[in-house]
Amino acid sequence: MGASLSNLTEGANGSGLGPGLGDIPENCVACVFMYLTPPEICNLARLNRAFRGAASSDAVWESKLPPNYHGLLDLLPPERYQNLSKKDIFALLSRPVPYDDANKVLWLDRVTGRVCMSISAKAMAITGIEDRRYWNWIPTEESRFHVVAYLQQIWWYEVDGVVKFPFPADIYTLSFRLHIGRFAKRLGRRVCNFEHTHGWDIKPVRFELWTPDGQQASYECCLDQIEHDDAYGSHKRGCWVDYKVGEFIVTDADPVTEVRFSMKQIDCTHSKGGLCVDSVFIIPSNLKERKRKGVLK
Repeated sequence: MGASLSNLTEGANGSGLGPGLGDIPENCVACVFMYLTPPEICNLARLNRAFRGAASSDAVWESKLPPNYHGLLDLLPPERYQNLSKKDIFALLSRPVPYDDANKVLWLDRVTGRVCMSISAKAMAITGIEDRRYWNWIPTEESRFHVVAYLQQIWWYEVDGVVKFPFPADIYTLSFRLHIGRFAKRLGRRVCNFEHTHGWDIKPVRFELWTPDGQQASYECCLDQIEHDDAYGSHKRGCWVDYKVGEFIVTDADPVTEVRFSMKQIDCTHSKGGLCVDSVFIIPSNLKERKRKGVLK
């Protein structure tokens, strides 16, 4: 069987024993590649010259790029993408593309080519953020933005943000990435300090999103509530947790989509503290389950 498979791959030109994959015209291979994912295309490109040529076809890779990829390229200096093939453009956009003073990052999912986005806490309006009695900015490698906002103590808690972007047509999920407690590294080990952690088990935090065309979603939960959770064990303290706010739909008719989002706990009968705010993720909804608990690569 091994000899037969080798003959099929090499084809008439390689073994002289009959037609094989090497005899398939490159344009036919390219048509097949239209239906495959980028990782599958890259794997098959190693088979022979025809597959390798088809795997570099602009027509193949243009079909993997979002319809508005030219607008995504506008976020980069022209010299970074001029004269690039469509394959190289896909590779460029599948890596993080920072913009808005590097407070927002977008990238293409490497399997589907769909647009994902992350928004730093630095790009949000946070109550009392300038007062070091309440908040501090903590440098960390656990955030793609290399810094998170840490709340020591406050009575009125509110975080608001807005994004305006030409998202391709899709259904998107918006989530806040939060961490109960302050974390650090000591002697190479990750440790968490819960000295300031209080108040998150008394009243729920309210998460919201809304768009100008009337789409709305909301979610409420106590951030420090002890409950069984298969993803994070019996307690969410010490873990980065994604809190799903809801979904919004973008249609082909939307040239630019505006999404506003917030999280708040404005019951002033008690103070709260000991919370890290990293970012907001906007990801196509059926890709959400592929997101790991750590930083999404």
